[in-house]
Amino acid sequence: MTTVLAIVLSLVFLPLGLAKIAGVPVMRQAAAHLGMSTGLYRVVGALEVAGVAGLLLGLTWMPLGLTAATGLALLMAAAAVVHLRHGDPPPRAVPAAVMALISLAYAATATTAG
Repeated sequence: MTTVLAIVLSLVFLPLGLAKIAGVPVMRQAAAHLGMSTGLYRVVGALEVAGVAGLLLGLTWMPLGLTAATGLALLMAAAAVVHLRHGDPPPRAVPAAVMALISLAYAATATTAG
């Protein structure tokens, strides 16, 4: 189950993180909508890509996977809060909240498996 969750999370976070780093127009628009600079949004993207690396490497060394999953969960919880604080309707915060929960599920399964 840990492997499945790592792959699912990686398939979501890797393209989004890379798009933020590359400054794809839709990501620049999202950053502007949330009142963030493109540079800060690139940092968020780099954290997402680093989280993916940590999740995948964590399949062989659990402490790294736990750290990465915890970091991604915190990042996504913060994203949900940022959406709500900027006046987005609650459904706009749901994807970030769901990704936070999936990241926590990875951490829980890695802990019980390890």
